Formats: sequence, C-alpha cells, structure tokens
Amino acid sequence: MIELCRNVIEKCHCKDHNPHTIRMDSQFGENRQMAVQSIADERRARLLEMVRLRGFASLPDLAGELQVSESTVRRDLDYLEESGEAQRTHGGVFYTGPSPKLQHFDQRQKTHWEKKRLIAEAASRLIEDGDTILLDGGSTTYELARLLVHRPLQVVTNSLPVANLFTSSHADLVMIGGYVHGRTGVSLGPYANEMIADLNVGRAVLSIAGLNDNGYYNSNLLLVETERAMMKAADEVVIVADSTKFGRTSLARLCELSKADILVVDNEITDEWREKLNNAGVKLIIAEANEQT
Repeated sequence: MIELCRNVIEKCHCKDHNPHTIRMDSQFGENRQMAVQSIADERRARLLEMVRLRGFASLPDLAGELQVSESTVRRDLDYLEESGEAQRTHGGVFYTGPSPKLQHFDQRQKTHWEKKRLIAEAASRLIEDGDTILLDGGSTTYELARLLVHRPLQVVTNSLPVANLFTSSHADLVMIGGYVHGRTGVSLGPYANEMIADLNVGRAVLSIAGLNDNGYYNSNLLLVETERAMMKAADEVVIVADSTKFGRTSLARLCELSKADILVVDNEITDEWREKLNNAGVKLIIAEANEQT
C-alpha cells in the first residue's frame, strides 16, 4: 500500500505541460493528498501497535523501525496523544489506549464517558508524585489511571486493565492476586483480601454502581468485600462517581456515606445531594467542564 501511494505521489510531481495533463492537475492533486494521508494513517497505525505491544517505546527506536525521522514520529505522537491513545514523556511514549478486550469493561467505558473523563481529571489533582495509591477496577478509575501513567507513584490495583497501563511506566506496580472475575478483569475473594490486609496506602480510589441515603453500592458481593478491605488499608478513601449514580442502588451495600473522605463528581449533582454529603462529613469535589489537566 505504501509503495502504491508513493507511485501516485511521484506521478503527481511530473512536469508534463501537455494540455490533457494540465486538465488533470486537479485530479492529480487530490490523488496526491489522498496518498500522503494514506501513508500517514498506515504509519500511525504501525506506531500505535508498537507502543501498545511494548507499553513504552523510545523515540529513536520508533524512528528507526519506521524508517522515518524523529520529528515525523513526534508529529504522529502529537496526533495519538490528542486521541488519548498515547502519552509522551521524557525520552519516549507510553500506551494509554483502550484496555484489554473485556466486553463488560468496554461497554461500561463508553457510558457517560465525558463525565468520567472530567471526574478523572479532578481526581488526578489529589495525587502527588511519590504517593502510594490503590485503584480498583471501575471505568472511572481506569480513566484516572490513564492520566497517571507518566508520574512517579506506587500503584496498587486489583484490575488487569489498570495494571496493563502501568507495566512499563515510572510507577512501582503491585498487582493484587486472587480469583479473577472474567467479565471485569479484577481480582476478588479471600486471597485478594488477605493480601490487601497486609498493605497500607495513602489513598484508595474506588468506583461505585450507585449511592442513596443508606450508603454506597456495587454489583458484586465479592467485589464489595474486596473494596472494604481496600478502605481499611487506606489512610484516605476517595469515591469517584458520575451524577447518574446518585439515588441508585445495586446488589451489595459497600458502606455508609460517611465512610468516604472525598467524593469526586461532575457538576450535575443536585443541591440536595450536596447538602446530604456535606452533612455526612464527606468532602465534595466538583469536576467542572472547563477544567484542564
């Protein structure tokens, strides 16, 4: 495909002043533009696949294998960074694209994505370089993890998708073992809980399925047990939840509202819920649409 596109480009550079050729200049120009775009698209796809497979790749390595200049690689990485599939850092680039193909996870990831992204950005500001954090396997937590891969942290997680982001990053990664729930890619159960009991982290960031006046809820009994262990292991508990979760319940109650130290939510939360959380002693952080990381 690349060779074919180059042939089109070469033909478009011909300086034949034949009247018929002149009439075809416009078509040649369009063909040339399409050929250049096709080459760029194919190169970016190859670059992204290289970064995805390695987790991290250096600019010289990428330029050498693609047989292009480092400046071309930088331009391609700018494009991939804008799409959220890569994160540039000193000396190279990390993969921050979609998680491993877990159907249930992928479906949840698409729901209210913009709200989750804003919440993740606000939550990332709570975390300082060098912190020890614990991340669960929720879709909002995954968005937060994508923002943290380039930072020097100690990260503990029970989520395979989250762990996959940090395998080649600056972070020290601890993966919690145990029974892995196939639909969500998180480890649960007594072995996971026992391991968490021996840990201490500065902050645990947890996702939920819903909350009402009685507390926070999640959809899996084993997950709730593991998240309770996470809360005990943390000096501070942060709940990340978009406003659609408010007033909803799920199968298992995690804890009462006051057990969370901080709740990060989008700006569509109602005044009634702001008052309830304030009365429960929960610090509320509102993710505004104009916030930038």
